[in-house]
Amino acid sequence: MYAIVDIETTGSHPDKNGITEIAIVLHNGTEVEGRYETLINPRYKIPSYITYLTGITNEAVATAPDFSDVAVHIHNLLSNRIFIAHNVNFDYTFIRHHLMINGYHWLPKKLCTLKLSRKAFPGLQKYGLGHLCQIFNIPVVNRHRAGGDADATAILFQKILNEGGEKLVKDFLKKDNHEQILPPNLSKENINKLPYVPGVYYFHNAKGKIIYVGKAKCIKKRVLSHFTGLNTGKKRQEFLRNIHEVTFTECPTELTAFILESIEIKKYWPEYNFSQKRAEQFYGIYLFEDSAGFMRLAIDKKRKHTEPVASFALIAHAHNTLWKLVKKFELHPALCFLQKQSLIPAEIEPVVYNEKVMNAVAHLQQNLGTFAIVEAPVTGNRQSCVLVENGKFYGMGLLPHNNTSYDSLHLKNYLTVYPENEMIRTLVKAYAQKNSNSIVKLS
Repeated sequence: MYAIVDIETTGSHPDKNGITEIAIVLHNGTEVEGRYETLINPRYKIPSYITYLTGITNEAVATAPDFSDVAVHIHNLLSNRIFIAHNVNFDYTFIRHHLMINGYHWLPKKLCTLKLSRKAFPGLQKYGLGHLCQIFNIPVVNRHRAGGDADATAILFQKILNEGGEKLVKDFLKKDNHEQILPPNLSKENINKLPYVPGVYYFHNAKGKIIYVGKAKCIKKRVLSHFTGLNTGKKRQEFLRNIHEVTFTECPTELTAFILESIEIKKYWPEYNFSQKRAEQFYGIYLFEDSAGFMRLAIDKKRKHTEPVASFALIAHAHNTLWKLVKKFELHPALCFLQKQSLIPAEIEPVVYNEKVMNAVAHLQQNLGTFAIVEAPVTGNRQSCVLVENGKFYGMGLLPHNNTSYDSLHLKNYLTVYPENEMIRTLVKAYAQKNSNSIVKLS
């Protein structure tokens, strides 16, 4: 038992748009057994371009029922039937959203005649409803109106059934068939290639450009999770429509996937990644010798071609660290730019003071730590290694399974060097604190 549906709306996303017309064709698998069609007052102004496309005007729907007036009837017609539409997720999200806000729980099995047509009639250039109607001489009365398009979809569905479509329908309705939840432009074949391992995945648009980068403990499960849920917002709907391909990079562990995600976001700057795209402002404690021969420590914004003694995401952290060094090693605050220059005593000798500064620097770098995070990979027998040198992320890679040397120079032979950023530094530090059994201290 099927309900073949088409709707017209005021826009592309349900949460801030309304339905202006709905048509439901009831089909028993052999023939049409009933039909329902009505205009609906969307309680939103209909944009002029939609009026031009559909012919539905604000005046035409002014006296039409609200969705709430017909919700019970629509729910009764759709209940216990397989929901069918051309590009089914568009119609489904609108109807489910409006039924839900009227108090009706509706979670049907779905079939998409666009995806079914690709299987039943392979090799066509386009699979839009209008194009298929032209190819198969399907008569359409009132194209871009709910009734006309629903009737045409019903005829198309019958043609699919006539082409051995009953097996296709059964395959599509299997619980483990992911095709029903996929965005309209993403193929099942693309999803089937995704592995069940940690890694980074990339969503591409129609031109192949990367528009989103994500990390995953299990690539396939995480990618599929993007296509479930009830978020009907405009941004999400546009995001899903723009996904044409998924590619991936496997990683040996979840940690390395998290690190690579951050690296790739900074590299590709994808349109739909937001959390890591703000401009980063880093600070450093720098060491230099002034004209009077004093070695001095100073806090400054990070510079491209000068390496600081230590780096910090927040200037407050840099100040706290420098004050601790001042107190522990009896450095003068003014010589660290923590007090006014006029307060520097004349009796301070550069040679004696400089030794204190270098001891402070050595202490700071020793506390920053040089270590490796070594873990067994999810697959394979080579060890995953993330190297941190003097508190800074150096790079990562795979070590031989029989590796016994953990000298940093030896490890670097197997590692790829990557640029560090605030996210990676914070992530690695937090991971090291929680997973001390995976830490190998290096000299």
